[in-house]
Amino acid sequence: MIKSRELSLQYKDGTYGLKNVSIEIPKGELVFITGPSGSGKTSFVKLILGMEKLTHGDLFVLDYNMKSITDKELVKLRQSIGPIFQDFKLLDGRSVCDNVLVGMRFLNIDSGTMYEKALIALEKVGLSHKVHSRVENLSYGEKQRVAIARAIARNPKLIIADEPTGNLDKKNSIIIFDLLKSFKAEDTTVIVTTHATHLIKDIKDSLHIQVEDGKLKYQEVIND
Repeated sequence: MIKSRELSLQYKDGTYGLKNVSIEIPKGELVFITGPSGSGKTSFVKLILGMEKLTHGDLFVLDYNMKSITDKELVKLRQSIGPIFQDFKLLDGRSVCDNVLVGMRFLNIDSGTMYEKALIALEKVGLSHKVHSRVENLSYGEKQRVAIARAIARNPKLIIADEPTGNLDKKNSIIIFDLLKSFKAEDTTVIVTTHATHLIKDIKDSLHIQVEDGKLKYQEVIND
């Protein structure tokens, strides 16, 4: 699914976002990437999405070689990824359903199929009753679930969630983590960047990767 060997990202000012990181993430895994601000979490996500070009080493994402990926291949790769942004990027003044449909606009499928996929995704996140509600009238936790629905409506092979519980209390954070974990049953790989190390110990059957100063500090499996 995702594999890196001696992966490094060096910025133009000479600083490293990542340095000599070797990681293997299997298909259908729930992965938590933790570390302090500036540790390299965001750099890793940007490399996976093709927003940055690696400087040294190798990185393979969904069988694409990120060292030599073409623009056309990058478009196809991103169509297989469901991103969940920290600030949600929802459109005020639009309905919950409209916001989910926005995430499918580049998938080259007809409007009827998109609408059906949107309804299925909203049911999965428990928001079937909010289909026609305007997003600005939702709670923070509901907005987070709209963002998740928008990502999964694409039937992605990979979900990347950037700090999805940043402003939630413990109870609602666990709900979001459990929801993301549920997509493992569909063989979807889920990568979550988070500062909430005190919460992920309660999420069993997952992989925890910690980075610090651009380097892999440790990698462990969290089991029952």
